[in-house]
Amino acid sequence: MINESVLMESKSLRGSVLERTDVLDRVKALSLLPDGMHVTTAMVAAYFEVAETVVNNLLSRHRQELESNGLRVLRGADLREFHKLNVSSSSGGGFPQRRSSLAIWSRRAVLNVAMLLRDSEVARQVRVYLLDMEYAARTQPVDNSVRRDTVSLDDHIDRRIAHILGRNVVPLFNALIASSGEQRRELIELRQDIENVERKLCWHHQRIRSLEGEAPTDQVRASISAMTWQAFERHVAVLLRRDGCTEVVVRQARTDRGIDITARTADGRTVAVQCKNRAGRRSVPSADMQKFAGAARAVNRADLALFVATCNFSLEAQAIADLSGVITVNRDELEAWSAGVRLNALG
Repeated sequence: MINESVLMESKSLRGSVLERTDVLDRVKALSLLPDGMHVTTAMVAAYFEVAETVVNNLLSRHRQELESNGLRVLRGADLREFHKLNVSSSSGGGFPQRRSSLAIWSRRAVLNVAMLLRDSEVARQVRVYLLDMEYAARTQPVDNSVRRDTVSLDDHIDRRIAHILGRNVVPLFNALIASSGEQRRELIELRQDIENVERKLCWHHQRIRSLEGEAPTDQVRASISAMTWQAFERHVAVLLRRDGCTEVVVRQARTDRGIDITARTADGRTVAVQCKNRAGRRSVPSADMQKFAGAARAVNRADLALFVATCNFSLEAQAIADLSGVITVNRDELEAWSAGVRLNALG
């Protein structure tokens, strides 16, 4: 699997994921100029929460790569024309006036920056999300059969629609919800309707595969069993984002005090997640649950505490979870969640 350092060092690997510009809005809303396609250097810096000089230095070092992905430096007549088309409806944020040149960045170029910028937490989150998507794509079962009949064609169309809904439409609604006011409830309800359509299409696809002799549940179980603890945490992060969570951060540190992932639900609640990847049939002991409940409630003060495990929970651990308000996700529930069922606790 690609790791973060390799992604930052390899131009070819960066090029292989540059079409996934939707990750920018999943991590944080990216404001665009009135043309709906470009941002300025100041806007890039604001998105990644760094100084503008940092972005300019990056441009100098990687200009050829960035230009191949949509960066343009406008001058003369091109700058005047672009200024005329954009400044009239622009509030001025990030659009400098009376300059001899102007660098404008496409979404691909901004994503390119995320894979090069080291000292930015936002860029790091974008890279983590890209790696999550890469891992999910590599662990997704591949259908090598030749599609000869109408059922197979319909299944292919269903999966394509579900793919578009999950990767494009839902993230758009997440961005709208994050910036909305009084229409927030209506947007959340619309997003839920879209997610219901996506889940039904996924269920339809799984049903067809079952009729064809495949066992999706077994495939999900095998995929989870093969994960390292780091990969498992990234897998849970993917599921959180899929179900509408934002600000998803995978800590992957030994000093996490029992909190592996933090996030925020679509309705604004803070989330703390503990992930336990246990081999075999071992159950989560009460000591682990006590540690997590204390960290989630007393230290992080999370609104929603979620304990996700690849096994079941001991009776004592489940009792502590019930008393402390921790939501448990056991092996069977994790497999269903991974297969496309929405986790109700996330709202």
